[in-house]
Amino acid sequence: MAVEPDRPARSRAGSVRIVEADGHHAVLVFSGVLDAHALPELEERLLDPRLRHAGDRVLDMSGLERIELACAYGLLRAVTVAPEAAAITVRGARRGVVRTLRHAGLDAVATFES
Repeated sequence: MAVEPDRPARSRAGSVRIVEADGHHAVLVFSGVLDAHALPELEERLLDPRLRHAGDRVLDMSGLERIELACAYGLLRAVTVAPEAAAITVRGARRGVVRTLRHAGLDAVATFES
């Protein structure tokens, strides 16, 4: 199997980390590739009690290479069923990631920043 020099043979597994969370503000950092295998971890992280009362959530996706539609729907589900409405900002997402998030309908509840 030949591998192009500028493309890795495998994309790295995706992850979601909560890097900041207080009672009003939360920052989540997404990285790698979020595929169907990452969905349980994503949903678990999005249900973290530290996020429950954060009225302002920043989703830093600058390190996210790709997100599958199942994970985009999981993200949408998590932000729309939260007990308290939150202002959601998606920051630094690549064009393909933004396209998938919009296809899932996240643009109805989130603001996108470059």
